[in-house]
Amino acid sequence: GAADTDAARELEFFNGLGGFGSQGREYVITTGGQPTPLPWINVISNCSFGFQVSSEGGGYTWARNSRDNALTPWSNDPVGDRPGEVVYLRDEETGELWTPTPSPIRHEHAQYRCAHGPGYTRFDQRSHGIVLTQVLFVPSDDPVKIFRLTIRNDSPRRRTLSVTAYVEWTLGASRGHGAPYVITELDDITRAIFARNPWNTAFPGVAFADLSGLQTEWTGDRREFLGRHGSLDAPAALVAGTPFTGRTGAALDSCAALRAPIELEAGATTEVVFLLGQASDAMQARELVKRYRVAALDRELAAIARQWNELDGNLQVKTPDRAFDLMMNHWLLYQALACRTWARAAFYQASGAYGFRDQLQDAMALGLARPALLREQILRAASRQFPEGDVQHWWLPHNGSGVRTHISDDRVWLAYVTAQYVQLTGDRSILDVELPFIEGPPLPRERHDSFFEPQVSDETATLFEHCRRGLDGAYLGAHGLPLIGTGDWNDGMNRVGEHGRGESVWLGWFLYATLNAFAPLAQARGELALATGWLGHASKLRNSLEAHGWDGEWYRRGFFDDGTPLGSASNDECQIDAIAQSWSVISGAAQPQRAEKAMQSLETHLLRRDPPLAPLFTPPFERSVQEPGYVKAYPKGIRENGGQYNHAAAWTSIAFALQGKADRAMEVWNMLNPIRRAPTRAEVQRYKVEPYVVAADIYTEGPHAGRGGTKR
Repeated sequence: GAADTDAARELEFFNGLGGFGSQGREYVITTGGQPTPLPWINVISNCSFGFQVSSEGGGYTWARNSRDNALTPWSNDPVGDRPGEVVYLRDEETGELWTPTPSPIRHEHAQYRCAHGPGYTRFDQRSHGIVLTQVLFVPSDDPVKIFRLTIRNDSPRRRTLSVTAYVEWTLGASRGHGAPYVITELDDITRAIFARNPWNTAFPGVAFADLSGLQTEWTGDRREFLGRHGSLDAPAALVAGTPFTGRTGAALDSCAALRAPIELEAGATTEVVFLLGQASDAMQARELVKRYRVAALDRELAAIARQWNELDGNLQVKTPDRAFDLMMNHWLLYQALACRTWARAAFYQASGAYGFRDQLQDAMALGLARPALLREQILRAASRQFPEGDVQHWWLPHNGSGVRTHISDDRVWLAYVTAQYVQLTGDRSILDVELPFIEGPPLPRERHDSFFEPQVSDETATLFEHCRRGLDGAYLGAHGLPLIGTGDWNDGMNRVGEHGRGESVWLGWFLYATLNAFAPLAQARGELALATGWLGHASKLRNSLEAHGWDGEWYRRGFFDDGTPLGSASNDECQIDAIAQSWSVISGAAQPQRAEKAMQSLETHLLRRDPPLAPLFTPPFERSVQEPGYVKAYPKGIRENGGQYNHAAAWTSIAFALQGKADRAMEVWNMLNPIRRAPTRAEVQRYKVEPYVVAADIYTEGPHAGRGGTKR
């Protein structure tokens, strides 16, 4: 009604579908009967357990690993957004069926409201004379998802209802891999449904589903619940009102459906709590079920609020730009920790893996707020290094399996981030931490990568030595520039130097900055010869960058194996690349006049105003004779193929700021700020993805220019 519309318009940056509430700490979506253009989700996690949920409902839950141990199905279908977890209400007198969320049962005249906040999502719904509030969250330490459902009878008569909680078990990487082997049972002690997948040996445990202990009916048979041709919006057992049979066991199309009767006088309110989780064994599962049946949930939610307040309370900014402040003070740190560091999953990608470079960069964002987390990630990454100095590009934490590559920049990031950490915290003791190496077969030059489970080496070394081996393995090519290998931050450029001769200008800037940042740490340890050698190496590198990197108006991106320039005016495609220009400034290595000219060229060739975009490079790859790698397989203007890659755009903003060009820095910042990308309903329909988290990329070519990419 009008009151709801007025309340929505009181939200900050309200764009017709949603806006910021609670002083910017939650994003409230007020779509009513209209879904968002793409699923707008929240990623809610502690360090080992979590879930994602969209404004429609749905989502999925995982334990220990967001890819390989999904408890319920992960769906990345942006059209269907099919849920694998649903709470239903049924009027037992009329047979009417509905849900607290718009999905899977959306009533045309119902009022829906979704609020995504740090560590929780809340749904409010009013229909059928009943007011529902459902809050979803995960405690700070335990592997349990809590659905807290408050039911208020707003009608003038007594109501006879039932609540049914339904989940489809996965217990593996997908339902196809996990569900056929799931065995369910009703626990004799708690009367909760337990589920096991004995074939998921990497993640043994007991999953559980419980409805406040109020369940009087249950089934572990999905076909019984949905019916032969049934669907989530009309499950046969609920439509017909037939009792559940209590069937559990093996060889079923597995699920957990639990039903509880509710009697509510007019004006009365009650609460039902649905628990979903996984424990190490049945004993721990029973303990968790019993504890959270009686837990003070207000206290649990207050603890979550304190956790996130402490995270962003260490650093707050106040500028004339409220959109800048909202992202800096709340949403960026939340995304970096909950989504990128802990969950390592979102709607369009659920890897569960650590990326060597990726999570080091993410952890750097937490350096001021939670330096202990940055320290932890540095040590975690260092333990994935081979004695030769190269590292696993990514790995799965539960068994250490990962990929060995010829990607060149990973080994440099360890020293760069370590130097930043020491400068930030003054904690030099981290350099003396002893860490093992990992061992595995060397990677032949003709192979781009190899996936295997390495062995932990008997050889250990200090973190300082791990950093040294990484830096000393950054070899130079014919032009005196670092070899690009099979990628140097842009992994899609995996064929530029696949034969071991291609070179990277960007990596030259980055290595120069790292050598100069790390050399003082060597000097402080008495490693004077090592420090002197690194500084001399940096000086030669600087000369090579100026001699061979400069293209006349801007800096090149690098050289192919055959010596052909990349990122040059002589190229038909990828004539100018943003990161080669921005890092000429960030590194402090470039001649000031050239750095100034390089950023002017970036502005001329790469910054667009309608729609506002900052492409990674231009023109995108499409028909070039040279084969840069799989980047060329992306459509033009998407992701690394000339899209606005927001990581690179952030570097562009930083470079302008370092040059004292605050207006340009903020202009580029606003190009990646999701609030500025979706200020109106029309812009929402163009941008499509969430207006409160930063997407990995933004498309730059028509007809999709300005659309947010489907990765965080």
